[in-house]
Amino acid sequence: MKKINVAIAGATGYTGSELIRLLHLHPWAELKAVTSERNAGKYIDEIHPQLRGLTNLKLQSLSEVDLNDIDTLFLALPHRVSMKFMKQHHPMPCKVIDLSGDFRLPSVETYEKWYDVKHEIPELVSEAAYGMPELFRKDIRDAKLVANPGCYPTSAILPLAPLVMEGLVEPDSIIVDAKSGITGAGISAKDNTHFPHASDNFSAYGMKTHRHTPEIELTIGRKTGGSFNIQFSPHLLPVNRGILTDTYSTAKEGVDQKRVDEVFHKYYGNEPFIRLVKTSPQLRFVRASNFCDIYATYDERTNRVITISAIDNLMKGAAGQAVQNMNLINGFDETTGLLTVPVSP
Repeated sequence: MKKINVAIAGATGYTGSELIRLLHLHPWAELKAVTSERNAGKYIDEIHPQLRGLTNLKLQSLSEVDLNDIDTLFLALPHRVSMKFMKQHHPMPCKVIDLSGDFRLPSVETYEKWYDVKHEIPELVSEAAYGMPELFRKDIRDAKLVANPGCYPTSAILPLAPLVMEGLVEPDSIIVDAKSGITGAGISAKDNTHFPHASDNFSAYGMKTHRHTPEIELTIGRKTGGSFNIQFSPHLLPVNRGILTDTYSTAKEGVDQKRVDEVFHKYYGNEPFIRLVKTSPQLRFVRASNFCDIYATYDERTNRVITISAIDNLMKGAAGQAVQNMNLINGFDETTGLLTVPVSP
């Protein structure tokens, strides 16, 4: 099988470093370029010392990369920046996996409302495949532009999708209670991620206004044709990486534990990166892996279906899922380069 040439735009962030780590071990991907506007001219291992001795790649400006020599480009750029780049280079000579939120929402109007900015290239929104292989595998295989899902939405949509697609729960009863490690806020320092604030602390943020709310609602709507009003509450955990997400939904008549088990095994029993577990998942059992562990249970007392999921926000929530999508759009086995054992302890 012929190797593909790959580039990473925005390689100095946490997601960029994870992409480099994964691609270094990928048998069919050759990392040709890594970019940074601020650090152009430096070697990548000056920014990410864990890469010492593993690569001699030097950071360059994105404008210096010959996109005609690239098969797949990862855009690990901030929201708003990705769509400007896509507008400048449309039509792209290579396949693109965008890790920002610029192409995740199927509605341009919804994007502009929640991101508070006018979309630069709205005609591309309908062409982007939502990069969650477990639900949109066929769309991804044929796509030239893949919108890699957000980390919170990945942790919420995967456990909720079987329940709403099979009509097991009331669509307006869903509550998503999610907790993320600090790396989810990005590599740049912020007041709430400052060590004295985050360490030995636990706090909620973005109540009622978090941009991942419409992504969760609209993605589930894509699979069901329905509309959803989901209560989403994100929290900051004093850990480096990982997301633990609880969902609570009112069950419809006739639902019991047996039915819940049947539905989850129907959807995910053969999925390589979803593990259906019998007890509450833990972050340490998915750390540095592309797995999503899901526990689903029916509470007879409250008539609610409760799910708990655990992912590594930098892997299944970002770089790992992006490489999974890269495998799909290039005809590789989906698991190539990703069957790494979680790091515990």
